[in-house]
Amino acid sequence: MNHYATYFDRGYLAQGVALWRSLARHDPEAELTVLALDDEAAAVLGAIGGARLRVLPLGELLAAEPALAAAQAERTRSEFIFALTPCLVRHLFSTRPEVGRWMYLDADLFFFSEPGPIWAELDGGSMLVVPHRYPAGQDDAARYGRFNVGVVAWRNHVAARECVEWWRARCLESTALAGDGARFGDQKYLDEWPRRFAGVVESAHPGVNVAPWNWARHRFEWGAEGAVRVDGLPLVVYHFAQFKRVNEAWFDSGQLEYGIMPRALRSRLYGEYWDALGAAERAIRAVRPEFRLPLRGWRASLGPWHLAVLRLFWGQFWRRSGSTWRSGGVGLGRWSGRAMGIYRRWQRRSA
Repeated sequence: MNHYATYFDRGYLAQGVALWRSLARHDPEAELTVLALDDEAAAVLGAIGGARLRVLPLGELLAAEPALAAAQAERTRSEFIFALTPCLVRHLFSTRPEVGRWMYLDADLFFFSEPGPIWAELDGGSMLVVPHRYPAGQDDAARYGRFNVGVVAWRNHVAARECVEWWRARCLESTALAGDGARFGDQKYLDEWPRRFAGVVESAHPGVNVAPWNWARHRFEWGAEGAVRVDGLPLVVYHFAQFKRVNEAWFDSGQLEYGIMPRALRSRLYGEYWDALGAAERAIRAVRPEFRLPLRGWRASLGPWHLAVLRLFWGQFWRRSGSTWRSGGVGLGRWSGRAMGIYRRWQRRSA
């Protein structure tokens, strides 16, 4: 059995259910532990999750981690959330020592094929991290870190447990979104892992944790059967970061900063994901009839206001028409990443 872990609250409940269903479909041996951040998420998952989804209430983790409970009282909601991952992994190592390896997954991931390639890479070491793989000329590693926390895996080795202890201590010190080259939530600390700990594997598979910040550096193809390949290898898991529903008709792709996908690719990837979110919503409504996917609204989606015109011009907002995701922009959205890279470099020089 392969063991995975994630966390989310009611706001990401549909995304979390879609993640679990995609994982269970592509890995029949999967068991997912979900740290439920509120009672509604815990109740729904208990009702529809099935035997291989384990629910861990937030209260249980806070009782085992007094320092995390103190951080919850002192920090903003986002800064508290960033402190959860290492505490959750440490708790799982402590309470389930029989499990040989764990993989942490962000709740807004979705599997398009089996996760075996990730486990295969991990078997070469004690922990696995996935580089951001920013496109050339848009490398923001200095600000956000070389690696993304969306997919991280550990074997139950001494080096891995030491790494988690060190990471937990740093996150309990600070998870500020400083972007100062030293701190950015829980993520920037991962830069130190290859230097400090033995057995760190950097994933080299282009289909792992494909995301809005790196799709533009890859080559995609798919045939009549529909399976997507990235640089010749299967797309394993895509990170649907920043994808929000604006209202009943429009969606915020969150893709301005690194380039907005061409129509055919976004229709293929986001089309399947939206179908999965719809199915998850229907399953949740079977036990919570009042549940609806949250709507972000135009005010929140357009801000910050100095970027509102750029978001509209480049086509960050999409509307689904049949099986096609149409952009509201000028049709040049894939070049927005280069334009924003120039803008960011100008900002840094002007600072």
